[in-house]
Amino acid sequence: MIELGVNIDHIATLRQARRTYEPDPVWGAVEAHLGGADGITVHLREDRRHIQDEDVRRLRELTHIKLNLEMAATDEMVAIACRLKPEMAMLVPEGRQEVTTEGGLDIVANEARIKDCIARLADAGIQSSVFIDVELAQVEAAARVGARVCEIHTGPYAEAFHKKGRDARSPAVLAEIEKIRVAGAAIIGNGMRFNAGHALNYFNVQPVAALAGIRELHIGHAIVSRAVFVGLREAVGEMKRLMRESAASPHLYG
Repeated sequence: MIELGVNIDHIATLRQARRTYEPDPVWGAVEAHLGGADGITVHLREDRRHIQDEDVRRLRELTHIKLNLEMAATDEMVAIACRLKPEMAMLVPEGRQEVTTEGGLDIVANEARIKDCIARLADAGIQSSVFIDVELAQVEAAARVGARVCEIHTGPYAEAFHKKGRDARSPAVLAEIEKIRVAGAAIIGNGMRFNAGHALNYFNVQPVAALAGIRELHIGHAIVSRAVFVGLREAVGEMKRLMRESAASPHLYG
């Protein structure tokens, strides 16, 4: 059954706007859990722009659902993950000038370094995930370096959906969905778990959730934005209902 991992980074973004103690991301994780989240995702960036080290420590201690730590493939971040032992560590590209993650990890160009990071995570008992673009070469490289999970970057799909009037049947949107489907089939064929995320929201999530074999979606900004108006529990519950409805009726989006 498809699962929802809620990214709570932007609860910390709101807190850091005032450099104060509220809103508390850990409280946000509890509210997301109560709303039906299957996991919590946070990105501990090298510049600590939102989530802080203490947030991750407290989340590891207090969160009762699985914790996914997004991180750059650096010695510092691997050491933090090995110490805190989240259920999953997802390696992502990271740029200081970007507002949010702008593309997938280039495993092909950095195979040796990423393979080493994944081996160190595995030695610590941590499942590894890689965030990649819809490129078969990257899927194959992910299998070679030992990743257990591949998360497909859905940003290009979300952009096409928005530009084409939110029409799930437009050729541009269908083309992006087909790319994700093909990459997902390759991920599963290589014995890895097929996840997806980035820029998914309440309008565009269902065609992705309907894809065969998809296991988990990671969604943050849209949920936190909706929560400003309806509360986090309701925002999470609404997203999960959309996902489950779509996964139960994939023929509506095929």
